[in-house]
Amino acid sequence: MQDNPQFQMLRIRMIEEAIARRYPEGQMRCPVHLSVGQEAAAVGICASLSKDDKMVSTHRGHAHYLAKGGSLKGLIGELYGKSTGCSKGNGGSMHLIDLSVNFFGSTSIVGGTIPVGVGLAFADRLQGSNATTIICIGDAAIEEGVFHEAANFAGLHKLNVVFAVENNQYSCYTHISKRQPRKLSFGNIARAHGLNFFQSTEGFDSINYRMELALKATPALIEIPTWRTLEHCGPNNDDHLGYREVKQGQFLDESGSEIIAKEIEEAFLDAEKAPFPDESEAGKYVYANS
Repeated sequence: MQDNPQFQMLRIRMIEEAIARRYPEGQMRCPVHLSVGQEAAAVGICASLSKDDKMVSTHRGHAHYLAKGGSLKGLIGELYGKSTGCSKGNGGSMHLIDLSVNFFGSTSIVGGTIPVGVGLAFADRLQGSNATTIICIGDAAIEEGVFHEAANFAGLHKLNVVFAVENNQYSCYTHISKRQPRKLSFGNIARAHGLNFFQSTEGFDSINYRMELALKATPALIEIPTWRTLEHCGPNNDDHLGYREVKQGQFLDESGSEIIAKEIEEAFLDAEKAPFPDESEAGKYVYANS
């Protein structure tokens, strides 16, 4: 059951909703950017990846980390700042690292992991590895200069890299129509930098199919339309954005929810009981944890 995409999407949804419910308790001493509504993107991206494939992500990275095979207890422990966290309590929600599943990190800086991901792909090329690096970004990161520099480098060297763009149309609270004089074509941008372009529709099947095509045609960019139902940062609904018309249960089959609920409860209990990192270890992470 746990390999079933529907189960994985439901699991991510339930985890994120549990974080939203418990966030007001004040035990998670870090901002959280939740992915309720965007689960199909994370699961669709990761379903065809091998363990050797690498991934970097954004401030909204919980779903990517979990879909890549990351530890739930490691995630919740990190939100609580505990030593059991995947970043040993040093990173919090926006800075997840777990080399055991080749998750090379998320960052709070928009576009910050783009050059990291291209660097990983270039290193693999130099070392003769056939692994692919997936760079998960939001639509606003396309507007960052570092994207164009990194995409140009990836296209020039024909690297095994896929830019997976989750297009929820918003940068924080600013709609794409307010950020661009006209709607930019992600396809034109990708092709201008020598990237193959794929565009999915909503839902796991379409996302995963295009992702499989992209993996065979690197360097590539895949645009994934999606919906963010919660606020940019925090546990509250984004009613004023008009997203509440999107059914929160879409694409999800609730079979297996009892199993997931038990796992979530155990993860929170584990985080509550776990010790904080020793002061001597503060900031020492991270790349030796695996």
